[in-house]
Amino acid sequence: MRPIPLNNTSSQAPREAARTRPDVLRSAPTSRSVTAGLAGRGVQSTAIGWSGKARSAVLTLLALTLVLTGCEKPNRLEQIHEEGVLRVITRNTPTTYYQDRNGDTGLEYELSKRFADSLGVELDLSTSNTLDEIYQRLGAENGPDLAAAGLTINPAREGQVRFAEPYLDATPQVVYRRGTRQPRNLGDIFGKRVMVLKGSTVADQLRNLQLEHPELTFEESDNLEIVDLLRLVNDDEIDHAVVYSNELVVNQAFYPAVRVGFDLDQPRPIAWVLPHSNDDSLLKAISSFFETIKTNGTLDQLVERFYGHSDVLDYVGARAFARHMQSRLPRFETHFRQAGDQYALDWRLLAGMAYQESLWDPDARSPTGVRGLMMLTLPTAKFVGVTNRIDPKQSIFGGARYLVWVRDQLSTDIPEPDRTWFALAAYNVGLGHLEDARILTRNNGRDPNRWIDVKDHLPLLAKKQWYTQTRYGYARGGEPVNYVQNIRRYYEILQWITQPQSETGRLPDSNYHTPGILEQLPQGI
Repeated sequence: MRPIPLNNTSSQAPREAARTRPDVLRSAPTSRSVTAGLAGRGVQSTAIGWSGKARSAVLTLLALTLVLTGCEKPNRLEQIHEEGVLRVITRNTPTTYYQDRNGDTGLEYELSKRFADSLGVELDLSTSNTLDEIYQRLGAENGPDLAAAGLTINPAREGQVRFAEPYLDATPQVVYRRGTRQPRNLGDIFGKRVMVLKGSTVADQLRNLQLEHPELTFEESDNLEIVDLLRLVNDDEIDHAVVYSNELVVNQAFYPAVRVGFDLDQPRPIAWVLPHSNDDSLLKAISSFFETIKTNGTLDQLVERFYGHSDVLDYVGARAFARHMQSRLPRFETHFRQAGDQYALDWRLLAGMAYQESLWDPDARSPTGVRGLMMLTLPTAKFVGVTNRIDPKQSIFGGARYLVWVRDQLSTDIPEPDRTWFALAAYNVGLGHLEDARILTRNNGRDPNRWIDVKDHLPLLAKKQWYTQTRYGYARGGEPVNYVQNIRRYYEILQWITQPQSETGRLPDSNYHTPGILEQLPQGI
C-alpha cells in the first residue's frame, strides 16, 4: 500500500488488563494422569539400568513438553479480543487527538476508533506528554497495544519498537519568520537558534547531520509541542524550528508569519508503533485495516477532513462582506428577524454568526460534515429539532435555539454583554474548553467573568505548558477568540448600517456604497 503524500508548505495511565490464562493452568493434568498418558504413548515406566532419579527426570521433562505444547499462550490479537479493549497511546495535539465542541476528534483518534470498531472491541485511549514517554510506555509490562501518535518511522528506534505499515507521508521542513532572511539550505541555519521536539525523528536527523557539519547546533525540548515551536518562530523568539509538513498545515493559520524555508529531507512515512515482539498478529491486523480503508476511500476522506480544507479563521475582507450583504442577506433577513424575536436575540447577531459560519450560503458544507447557514452538525441538529440542515429557516432557528441553550449553561455570575461573547465562544469551542480557560484566568488573578480577561487565556489551551493542567486538554484556543471577534465586527457593521432603517424593518433596496461605509468604521473591537 502506498502512503498518501502530504507535502503542504493529563497523561492518563492505560487500563490494566490481565493477560494470563488461568484456565490453561487449571487444565494441566496431574502427575498420575501424565504418567498414564505416557504409558499409553509407548513410553515405558521402567527402564533396565536406569536409576529411579534419572527415570523420574525424563518422565517429568516429557510431561512438561506435552503440557506446554497443548496449552500455547494466545497471540496478542486473541488477547485483545478476549479482553475486549484496544489500548492506544497518543498525543494531545491538533494532528493526533483533541476535543472540540463535538467531542473527541483528530486524525489518529478517528483511525484508532475505526480500528477498534473493526476488531469489535472498545478503544481505551491514553495520552503522553513527551515522545520519549510514548516509546518507554510501549516497552513497559502491560503497556499499550500500540501508539497512534503521528510518529514517523525512525530507524534509530527500530531496535526498541516495531513500526506498522505507513499510511501517510510528511516532509521535515525548516521554518522561519516572514520578514527575516529565508534559509535555503543547511548552511543558512548554522549559528542560528534552531529548536525541535526531544525524541523526534528530526532530532535524530539533525544529530546525524552534525557528524558532517559540526557548525550545526540545535536545541531539543520535551516541555513544548509543535504549536509552541511555531509560536516561538512567529513571535521572533527563536530563528527556526524543524517540523513536519502535516503539523505545519494544520497550525499555520494561527501563526501567519511562519514560512517554509526549505525541506530538510525527503518525505518520511508516518506509521503506528507497536511494542517489540515476535508476535505478528496485531501487526497483520493493522495492515489489513489500512488496506481496507485505503481501498474503500475512508483514509482519503479522513486526510481531506483534517488536512485538506481552510480553517474557519480565514478572514473575508470588508468588500466581500459588503457584496454579500447586498446580494445574499436580503434572502434570509426575515428568518433572522423572526428567530431573533422568538429567542430574544438581536437578529443582526444571528446574521453575523451565519456569515462567519457559511458566508450566508445555505448549501455550505465543510469536510467535517457540518452543513447549512449555521453549519450545524448532525448531533446538534438532532438536539435542536432540525430535520433539514440546508433549509435556511430551520438552520437559522436551530442555530438560535442552540446558542440560547449554550448561554443558559453558563455561570449566572457572567453579566451581559460578556455573557453573549462567552456563549459564542462556547458555541465554537465547547463549554468544557471555555470553562478550562475561565479556570486558568482565575488562577492567574484575572476575572473569569469578563471576556476581555478570558479571551487572553483561551489561546493558552493550545500551549502544552497550560493545557496539560486542564481537564479537557488541548484546544485551538485562538479559534474562538477570532470567531467572537469576527462576529462582533460583522454585528457592529450590521448595527451601523441598519440603524437608520430600524423603523422600516428592512435593509434598503438601493445600491449604497457599503465599502466606503465599512472603511469609516472603527478598526478594532
